[in-house]
Amino acid sequence: MAALLVSAAAWPVHALEVVRSGRSLAAVPTQLTSAPGAPSTALSAQGAAGGSVSSTRDTTLQRSGGPQTILREAEVPKARLAQTRALLVELKARSTPDQAISIDLPADVLFDFDKSELRADAAAPLHKAGELIKSYATAPLTVLGHTDGKGTDAYNDALSLRRAEAVARALHSQTGRQASVQGLGKRQPVAPNTTPEGRDDPQGRQLNRRVQILIGLPHKEGR
Repeated sequence: MAALLVSAAAWPVHALEVVRSGRSLAAVPTQLTSAPGAPSTALSAQGAAGGSVSSTRDTTLQRSGGPQTILREAEVPKARLAQTRALLVELKARSTPDQAISIDLPADVLFDFDKSELRADAAAPLHKAGELIKSYATAPLTVLGHTDGKGTDAYNDALSLRRAEAVARALHSQTGRQASVQGLGKRQPVAPNTTPEGRDDPQGRQLNRRVQILIGLPHKEGR
């Protein structure tokens, strides 16, 4: 105990001088400054690991109208979700203003030139379309035939209707589902049939020759 007292007494003690000011500090502005040598503080966005920020992949899908935005997940059995997402990508599905799912099957793949009988190699794309339809068991179906800009309206309307009917029959045999059918001829092109100079545009005409399948609300003329 004596040793401790000696050691404490040997430690130098500095008295603190308190200076009191009679001036009021109410009107004196207060400023906060960083102490010399103190570490700086920076705010940064929370990463994906935090769990509260959406990943870049999901945000991109929502902006671009990808599979997540047109999936209509509540209608799809959980066991078919992964398959349905893959089919939406493979078939290049898109969403209509009425939130129907729309897919285009190229007529040049389904039919020979100027014909309405399905080719043998049409089975693969039709099978994928049928599997997608099975994921939406209660959705109404519509099959629309489209042609390019060559030929008369009467001829193109009849040809596009026959082709739509052929596709609807094939889908019915696979899914057991009936579809309403329309032949729209050349009235709803998705690409120009001619160039700006008025010349023929074979690539544009090829895009216009298609059979469109709508899964959802019935088609309305003019959309």
